[in-house]
Amino acid sequence: MNLNQVTLPSTDILRSIEFYCGMGFILIVDSPEYARFECPDGHSTFSVHLVSETMNNSNVVVYFESSRLDELVLELQNKRYKFDQTPKDEEWLWREARLRDPDNNTLCLYYAGENRRFPPWRVE
Repeated sequence: MNLNQVTLPSTDILRSIEFYCGMGFILIVDSPEYARFECPDGHSTFSVHLVSETMNNSNVVVYFESSRLDELVLELQNKRYKFDQTPKDEEWLWREARLRDPDNNTLCLYYAGENRRFPPWRVE
């Protein structure tokens, strides 16, 4: 089994397309109520679908990994993307930055390398 995609709610599909394409994701499906994006690295996709309203705090976080995290965050900040947390080394051995999309969905840009799948505390 493999994770295919994650779908996020959006109250404005065009605004979401602009936001995610500005981050470097590739639009592969575009309709009035749905858009799907391909990640620039790998084969993962994710999508947004139209809703009448979004939850204020769903506690869901979508993670996107980049080996050039610090550079990516600087590039996005130069494009006026606002971060809730700039890159920070976490105790679980990941370096993370966090921001929110226009519908308040939380995104974590991170780099974990081998620690993503093989942390020192991995269960055998």
